[in-house]
Amino acid sequence: MSVKAASRPRLGLAANATQFWLLVAVNAFVGSMVGIERDVLPLVGQRVFGLASETAVLSFIVTFGFTKALANLYAGRTADRIGRKPLLIAGWLLAIPIPFLLMFAPAWGWILFANVLLGINQGLCWSMTVVMKIDLVGPKQRGLAMGLNEFGGYLAVGAAAYLSGVIAAHYGLRPWPFALGLVSVAVALLLSVLFVRETHGHARIEAADSAHKDTAAPSFNHIFAHVSWGDLSVRMLRSALSPA
Repeated sequence: MSVKAASRPRLGLAANATQFWLLVAVNAFVGSMVGIERDVLPLVGQRVFGLASETAVLSFIVTFGFTKALANLYAGRTADRIGRKPLLIAGWLLAIPIPFLLMFAPAWGWILFANVLLGINQGLCWSMTVVMKIDLVGPKQRGLAMGLNEFGGYLAVGAAAYLSGVIAAHYGLRPWPFALGLVSVAVALLLSVLFVRETHGHARIEAADSAHKDTAAPSFNHIFAHVSWGDLSVRMLRSALSPA
C-alpha cells in the first residue's frame, strides 16, 4: 500500500469511532447550554425582573430562534470555505459570556443579548457537530449519525433542564443554576481546541468518489427554495429538528 493511500481519510463509523463519539459528547454540551435556561429563565423573568406578560417572558426563545436560524445559514455557507473546526471553536468562544450574563444580568435586555449569543453558539456548534459526523461516516451511515447526534444533544437538553431546576429549588433562581453553563463552555471549548480534528478532508474524499462529481453544484437560491418549501421530506425533517 502506498503512503498516499495509507494517509487517505477513511469513511465510516468504525474507522472514525473516537472522533465520532467525541463529537457526540461535544454536542451534548451544546444541548446543555439550551437546557440550563429553559426551566429557570421564565421564572427569572417573572420573579426577578417583574415581567407580567408571558409574551415578554418568552421573548428570549424568539430571540434565540431567529439568531440561530441566521447562524445556521452562515455556518452552512462558510464551512466549505474555511473548514468545520474553526466555526466550532468560534461558537464556543462566543458562548463564554453567556453564563455570566444569565447569572448577573441587571436587566432583561441583557438576558435577550445572552440569547443572541446562545443562538449563534447553537447555530455554529450544533450545525458543525452534525456536519462533521456526516463527514466522518460517509453516505451509507448518515441517518445513524444524525440520529445519534440528536439523541445526545436533546438528552443533554433534558438533563441540564432537570439539574438547573433542582439547583434552583435548593439555592435560588440565580446565580447557581446557570453555573452549569460555565462547566459546559469550558469543557467543550477544551475538547474542541485540543482533540477535535478537522473533517473537511473526509467530505472531499466522498465528493471525489461520488458518481455525480461532474454534476454542476446548485446555486444558493435553488438550495434555499428547495429546503424551505420545495421538498416535503426536508420540511418535515426541519420541523422535527427545530430548536428545543
